[in-house]
Amino acid sequence: MSIRFALIGNPNCGKTSLFNRLTGARAKVANYPGVTVERRSGPISDLAEPAELLDLPGTYSLFVTSPDEQVARDVILGKIAGEAKPDVLIAVIDATNLRLGLRLVMELKSLNRPMVLALNQMDAARSRGISINTAGLAREIGIPVVETVAVNRQGTDELKNLLADYAKNHAQHPLAENVQTISVGQLDELSRDDSIEELYQRIEKIMTDNVIQPANLPRWQERLDSVAMHPVLGLVVLFTILLVVFQAVFAWATPIADLIDSSFAALGTMISTHMPDGILKDFLVQGFVAGVGSVIVFLPQIIILFFFILVLEDTGYLTRAAFLLDRPMRGLGISGRSFIPLLSSFACAVPGIMSTRTISDPRERFITIMIAPLMTCSARLPVYALIIGAFIPEQTVWGIFNLQGLTLFALYFAGVASAALVALIMRRNQAREHYPLLLELPSYRWPMAYHLIMGLKERVWIFLRRVGTIILSLAIVIWFLVSFPGAPADATRPAIEYSFAGQLGSWMQHFFAPLGFSWQMCIALIPAMGAREVAVSALATVYAVGGDNVDAALGTALGQQWTLPVALAYLAWFVYAPQCISTIAVVRRETNSVKSTAFFAVYLFALAYFAAWATYQIANLFV
Repeated sequence: MSIRFALIGNPNCGKTSLFNRLTGARAKVANYPGVTVERRSGPISDLAEPAELLDLPGTYSLFVTSPDEQVARDVILGKIAGEAKPDVLIAVIDATNLRLGLRLVMELKSLNRPMVLALNQMDAARSRGISINTAGLAREIGIPVVETVAVNRQGTDELKNLLADYAKNHAQHPLAENVQTISVGQLDELSRDDSIEELYQRIEKIMTDNVIQPANLPRWQERLDSVAMHPVLGLVVLFTILLVVFQAVFAWATPIADLIDSSFAALGTMISTHMPDGILKDFLVQGFVAGVGSVIVFLPQIIILFFFILVLEDTGYLTRAAFLLDRPMRGLGISGRSFIPLLSSFACAVPGIMSTRTISDPRERFITIMIAPLMTCSARLPVYALIIGAFIPEQTVWGIFNLQGLTLFALYFAGVASAALVALIMRRNQAREHYPLLLELPSYRWPMAYHLIMGLKERVWIFLRRVGTIILSLAIVIWFLVSFPGAPADATRPAIEYSFAGQLGSWMQHFFAPLGFSWQMCIALIPAMGAREVAVSALATVYAVGGDNVDAALGTALGQQWTLPVALAYLAWFVYAPQCISTIAVVRRETNSVKSTAFFAVYLFALAYFAAWATYQIANLFV
């Protein structure tokens, strides 16, 4: 059996960057057995012996206050069913905030387990004038200490050599000496006040003996925080950053998206030219090229969106945004703790909902789960980009803003504003318990290029995997529905209206007629329940039957057959509707309640229907 190592440390200490360095980013992502908290594991690269590395959820202490931290503790203690206890713990500390990390290290040391301390971000510590006597630190704590800078491999080779030596000779390795099993009850005794006081006294002695650091933050960081954390200027900065992001999503992605679009169009033309007529040709052109190509074309916009999110996270700004928004969010009945889960939901509501386990207040956690899907996830972006590109002119407003970018910003803002209103209504008349927001403010730092590349690589792979599995499968289903059965010999209407898709769409249209939706639009809503972005490929399959182009042809078709009020109503539907089975499933697992899940689905579908109806009716008054 392979040796199992586990990375454990505070949030923002660089665990994930170190994990990527040690594994070569050969990670597999799944859930812990029996729970929905994400686990990341992978083989340590270049080791002669098989060894697995596990990246545990971030935690400040073994005396937990949230479900996420509970999972980290349970894994360490071997209490997760079907999950073997790690052989060696690798405690990761941010060297610029040693005092905070030492509490967790000392608690872990009390377990009497094989353990190594990785003192990460040493370059940042030195640049701030912090001097750490690592040899003295190792003597006082009684475990090996390795200096690391995960972003440029500094120290990671030394750490890897130590782990390789243990994997090869673990039975006789010095790390395994004097290892004893400690019970959960013995661990919990540390929570007594006198034990905690003694713990902090020892931490202060370690800091005094081994660390020299300046009394204050660098002047430039204090000046930056005076603006970024200002209750008024900070909000202006935050919304300016968001506006820039949405402008960039359209402006930067257009050339690459056009290249991808023309490539798929050329592929469709080549197949049409060189293949004989028949069902295979029809499937390749109308099903594969039109279906998959119409989604792939939006990959550049998704990459740009995730690039900005990763940059903001790496610089240390996101944590400050959580503090900044804590007070206004408390006015809505939630707190800054909900900021990170809600921000994660801009990527995908599934991990966003799962990350609500870090919220201590059960009521706040429930509300955050209910409103997380109102944050516009990246899967909506292809739908938004398609319709905005087809109906909103590409022109400059007020001399600096792109009208399409402003429209996209308005859709994101509508979701956020609606989430705030829903949270306020849900929290009304509820007894409010106050859980103070305690977060570590990481030092400002330059984004880690390696972390950015690995993060974008992971997101691209997830997107392409969805394209190759879920989206392709649903595209094939839609192609089948629009192609069979064929029109009868005496048909007087277009052939597609006699197909299964045409019949189903005609039935659905009675319900969606007040919104102005055509039967083609209704058809696209069905596969979108599997993945929202499939709505684009479904529309491409319906409207591009008999055609060769992908995105350009679809945009032209929509512009000819939809009116502007209909297009705006369709956008409004996608702002609110829970068009994703995975999201509904994870709400069921996180709340463990059929009633709560039913409420979640019903209220969002009702909100989507009302918003689309109101948008259609109001837009018709002005168009």
